[in-house]
Amino acid sequence: WETHPRWRLVVAANRDEFHARPTAPAEWWPVAPDLLAGRDLKEGGTWLGVTRTGRFAAVTNIREPQGHREGAPSRGHLPGNFLLSRAPSLGYLAGLMPRAMAFNGFNLLVMDGVTLAWYSNREAGMRTLPPGVYGVSNHLLDTPWPKVVRGKDDLRAALSLDDGDELEARLFESLARRDPAPDAELPRTGVAEELERALSSVFIATPEYGTRSSTVLLLGRDGEARMTERTTTLPGAEGFTEVRHRFRVGEPAAAPAG
Repeated sequence: WETHPRWRLVVAANRDEFHARPTAPAEWWPVAPDLLAGRDLKEGGTWLGVTRTGRFAAVTNIREPQGHREGAPSRGHLPGNFLLSRAPSLGYLAGLMPRAMAFNGFNLLVMDGVTLAWYSNREAGMRTLPPGVYGVSNHLLDTPWPKVVRGKDDLRAALSLDDGDELEARLFESLARRDPAPDAELPRTGVAEELERALSSVFIATPEYGTRSSTVLLLGRDGEARMTERTTTLPGAEGFTEVRHRFRVGEPAAAPAG
């Protein structure tokens, strides 16, 4: 955030989910044509998105298997509702806080075009994030899990690149890492050690759960915006399909032909 001479915001993110959960790839939503995001077809929300006005939001789950509550509202509505609103970052989070404990554990990042902020319902208070490099997985912001540390190191190195295509390629290389953390460095989140090991890699590949998509988002200081999303074609496979979206912040959508 605000550390690159050309790109105000640089995001590299993997979405990990059960393979059986129906999902649509990143597209401009028919019901909200200024919103670009993937869609969870089960609950209707999203995990990461951006708007034509330059708003950004993303959510991750907190891994706490012993505390998970069935029937809690979908956390995918948290970024979606922000992106569909005109609320400032801190105003949206302040409005969310009184009802946040109704959700299972989450991290939420929101950016209104000016302010990037983070909030978790597993820690008191929200944070405005100054310029810097941040990482978040399935615990609180910047928790030094091995893949968070490695991802931040990869991102810092990639920020030496100016060209958008080169920057994207370097970040996708980082998102594709499949090597697990050493056993001595594994997080202890309450799942079996074998599963903890599988979940410790940046790209997760297990029969039922894993990395469903990888996204690189670049928002330029001149208004240029790029989102590229790669969707895994088969659970654990190397192959993927890719969608690429390019637009300028502040410009309306092109009128349909005809």
